[in-house]
Amino acid sequence: MYRAIFLLVLSLFCCSAGDKNEPIPNKKGPKLLEWTKPKGFPEPVYDLSRNPLTQEGVLLGRFLFYDGILSRTNLVGCGTCHQQAAAFTHHGHELSHGVDDRLGVRNSPAIQNIAWSNSFFWDGGVHDLDLVPFNPIENPVEMDEKAFNVLAKLRKTPNPNSKIPVDYPKMFKDAFGTDEINSERMMKALSQFMMTMVSANSKYDLYHSGETNALSTQEKKGLLLFEKNCSSCHQGVLFTDNSFRNNGLLPMRNNDRGRAGITANPADEHKFKVPSLRNVGLTAPYMHDGRYHSLEEVLDHYTESVQKLKTLDPVLIQANGNTGIALSQSDKADLIAFLKTLSDDQFIKDTKLSDPGIGNSL
Repeated sequence: MYRAIFLLVLSLFCCSAGDKNEPIPNKKGPKLLEWTKPKGFPEPVYDLSRNPLTQEGVLLGRFLFYDGILSRTNLVGCGTCHQQAAAFTHHGHELSHGVDDRLGVRNSPAIQNIAWSNSFFWDGGVHDLDLVPFNPIENPVEMDEKAFNVLAKLRKTPNPNSKIPVDYPKMFKDAFGTDEINSERMMKALSQFMMTMVSANSKYDLYHSGETNALSTQEKKGLLLFEKNCSSCHQGVLFTDNSFRNNGLLPMRNNDRGRAGITANPADEHKFKVPSLRNVGLTAPYMHDGRYHSLEEVLDHYTESVQKLKTLDPVLIQANGNTGIALSQSDKADLIAFLKTLSDDQFIKDTKLSDPGIGNSL
């Protein structure tokens, strides 16, 4: 009995002593970042459970978003064509400009509230946010690079010759617990950053939340006109139903087929994704090819220039067979006044979304 007690005490002592010598597990890791759905917004489409936001992951995504290292020339980043002051569009450019100033074929769409997007790009060719960056990276007129080359360049950082050396292996380790850099982690980091691009703090949002004096009399008149004439496509608080529609634009010389280029369905000819109208006052030029440079030109199109194409959306065909929407000049002024209430000053000035000033990595 005494021997048994002695062995038990010895065993407990050894275990206790051994515990002191065992390395203490490192419980430090990425700090979870709470993502809050704005009041009145629907549930997000993006599945945060498979890519939880962390402070380190979002920071890594922010650096990647603005870094020219994603391009062949190390000069063109995502932020080149998606500029914060213009609600992450390419302000002043009808079509996107990529490496060597090569001209794209479409206008850069805004990056905002993509947590609620179920498809991406004007033609909806991608359905998973984590896969979106592959397209511009490997597009020959945008970044003209290969993803495996980008990964190789990231692994070679920090580069002492860059303006502000960025140690990506360390940033990946901080974000994902390992300094292994692969395409999945790169894309997830970019998604984490883009998930924080939430615009929900405009004058309209104040009005929608109950502040009846947030809008002027003219802006309220414009809202009524909008609800009557525009909300069938630009629905709800997101101001888009995420559908694909033909809005009567006469095809340009390149005959961009839009959605049909993805589906090969003739019924989708010249249909493009309905863009959100949030921050629309900041995102000129307009339409998939940037052909209109002002909101006035856009409304003139809808009242005077809608073409009766085979796949024209039925909402643009009037009862008498005419196309377009009937708006007076006064109606247009009221409608534009309302559209400008969708501008979110906080969103375009949020320093957490801004360029960290890293320069070029190589």
